[in-house]
Amino acid sequence: MKEIEMLEKLKDTREKIIEEIHRVIVGQDEIIEKVLIGLFSGGHCLLVGVPGLAKTLMIRTLSRVLDLKFKRIQFTPDLMPSDITGIDVIEENPESRQRNLRFIPGPIFANLVLADEINRAPPKTQTALLEAMQEYQVTVEIKHIHSKNRFLCLQHKIQ
Repeated sequence: MKEIEMLEKLKDTREKIIEEIHRVIVGQDEIIEKVLIGLFSGGHCLLVGVPGLAKTLMIRTLSRVLDLKFKRIQFTPDLMPSDITGIDVIEENPESRQRNLRFIPGPIFANLVLADEINRAPPKTQTALLEAMQEYQVTVEIKHIHSKNRFLCLQHKIQ
């Protein structure tokens, strides 16, 4: 009986999520349903469509409804892998004058990432994104940083 109660609760939660999304997004029921399936099954989504269909707004709204950290990455020909993965910076302690490396995580470490037009990026940058998607890790310098709490939506515009 407990499994049936859990399924009922899941159904009610799904309906509440969709209701909250519909406060911002009108229509798009099939796409919203498929994005939710991808999110809850641990996969990723590819959103394809002409500009102006509220793809970015939909994913941003979903992150707000689920209280997830959202980042959007606009891929361009000059985007470097470190622009999405993060970088190590040298910090100096003013009192001891000792220098340390501190990692500043890139947007790929958000819970919900919208990667826009990845086909425009150089192959090395695409590889960094694909590593995060497939292996749930990010390589920075020589370190492998694991993070399984991310869901990526790839957006491709049809011209």
